Amino acid sequence: MQMQQMYQQVILDHYKHPHGRGLREADPGALTAQVHHVNPTCGDEVTLRVVLSPDGTTVLDVSYDGQGCSISQAATSVLTDLVTGVPVEDALTTLDAFSSMVTSKGTVTGDEDVLGDGIAFAGVSKYPARVKCALLGWLAFKAALADATVPTADQSSTTGDAR
Repeated sequence: MQMQQMYQQVILDHYKHPHGRGLREADPGALTAQVHHVNPTCGDEVTLRVVLSPDGTTVLDVSYDGQGCSISQAATSVLTDLVTGVPVEDALTTLDAFSSMVTSKGTVTGDEDVLGDGIAFAGVSKYPARVKCALLGWLAFKAALADATVPTADQSSTTGDAR
């Protein structure tokens, strides 16, 4: 099996058997945020919920619901594996590494030690129309981190389209 075929298999596996799918409730008092992002060019969408530790330093949980192509949904599944249970600072480093790889037009291969299954999306960088699909969940995660606050009566927020 060639590398590209192996990467395609990883993407299909995450699409068919997503990790973190289904919005989960946060424990009372947890820092949490929920965002909804849409890729207006293709209609892919994701609603993503982040739960942080009470001091805001660790990503305790990431869950999502959405619909769209295999790239967008699989990339969000991979995201949940890579950032759940890690310090926020490390999650942001992983986000930057993923973003750099998929927006590089093929010039950045990515570090498998940092990106894990996310390395399977390296080939996406050669297809500009697919880059927004791959980044949809990751940009939603970034927005949710920025919005994470102590829960209120209306715990959700909507940040608009991913552009």
